[in-house]
Amino acid sequence: MERVPILKIGDVLLVSIQVDLQDQTVLALQEDLADRIVAAGAHGVIIDITAVDIVDSFIGRMFATIAAMSRLMDAETVVVGMRPAVAITLVELGLSLGGVRTALDLEEGMRLLGARPPAAALPQADPRGAGPDGAGSAMAGGP
Repeated sequence: MERVPILKIGDVLLVSIQVDLQDQTVLALQEDLADRIVAAGAHGVIIDITAVDIVDSFIGRMFATIAAMSRLMDAETVVVGMRPAVAITLVELGLSLGGVRTALDLEEGMRLLGARPPAAALPQADPRGAGPDGAGSAMAGGP
């Protein structure tokens, strides 16, 4: 059975689902995520389902269960990257995923949780020539 990796970005856990979801995989994810929320003291969980093509009723219910479980441990859940076909299937199955916030992409999901997106967390060079630490940069051979 494949395990879904759980990455920590600040106080947010990122679950990027890149495998076909089998019932056992989702059950293992639920348990692994609960353990990681406690161990990391996470206040947010992002579940990236960009690579998920189809869901069934069990997997849809598990997303809602994971969100409820996370909420009980003081971590808000955002599902990002939902494809239109997945959204249609969930509605047709009568699964509204109550309590689960959604966002179009990871950046928006991070914003919803009040976290900075990964790219924004990196030092940015000042367009006036100052480096990331605010010091000016000298050209080779310059003063």
